[in-house]
Amino acid sequence: MRQRGLTFAPKLAAPALTYDSSNVFARILRGEIPAQVLHEDERCLVFRDAMPVAPTHFLVIPKHPVARLIDATPADAALLGHLLLVAGKVAKDLGVADDGFRVVVNNGAGAGQTVFHLHVHVLAGRAMEWPPG
Repeated sequence: MRQRGLTFAPKLAAPALTYDSSNVFARILRGEIPAQVLHEDERCLVFRDAMPVAPTHFLVIPKHPVARLIDATPADAALLGHLLLVAGKVAKDLGVADDGFRVVVNNGAGAGQTVFHLHVHVLAGRAMEWPPG
């Protein structure tokens, strides 16, 4: 791969992570753990983060078991788009869209992912800095 005059060796794809159905988000989806639900449809669930880092902090999770973003397949493309559309819809519904919000997907422990069920963080209600964390 050649980019801006530099040559990079292609990296091997990370192996798919085996999905652990005992994770906290899977348990929320099954109704075993309560959550402050903001939206639900046939493909996803949206709920307030139990440990918010912003005045408005909610999560959008797929009902389909995917551990990390990198474990999604081309067959998940419509689902991934749906998660982002729902994130925007819920931000609008909560009245935080016009002032701005941040959408974050952490992929893997090195990026800060602690629950290995794909999820989209939506943060609003405070100034966001760049670069993030």
